[in-house]
Amino acid sequence: MNIGFYMCIILVPVFFTIGLLFGIFKDKATKFVSGFNSLSEKEQNLYDKVAISQDIRNSCFIWTSVMLIGALGSLFLTSYFAIIAYVVWGILFFKDIHFDVHKAFDKYLIK
Repeated sequence: MNIGFYMCIILVPVFFTIGLLFGIFKDKATKFVSGFNSLSEKEQNLYDKVAISQDIRNSCFIWTSVMLIGALGSLFLTSYFAIIAYVVWGILFFKDIHFDVHKAFDKYLIK
């Protein structure tokens, strides 16, 4: 039993589904974005909701690819591919984490 394969493959449909939902619902899906949903309606209107949704969609599809490569690599080559996939995913995930809501969405301000 290859636990690395299962640990990666379980996240592939999860990330793909989230990316698909953000791609389909575009600006309506931003109400599920952590931090953005805590802003008032007036403040939310200052930001490009479609761009936020597109960035999250793209991130989810990249995460899907990383986990799929990790799953296939651990299935056919070595189970250490799962560890590499999780490290790469962690780097990609944590580079977008901000504790200040306004700093997190500064690049989406409508000018």
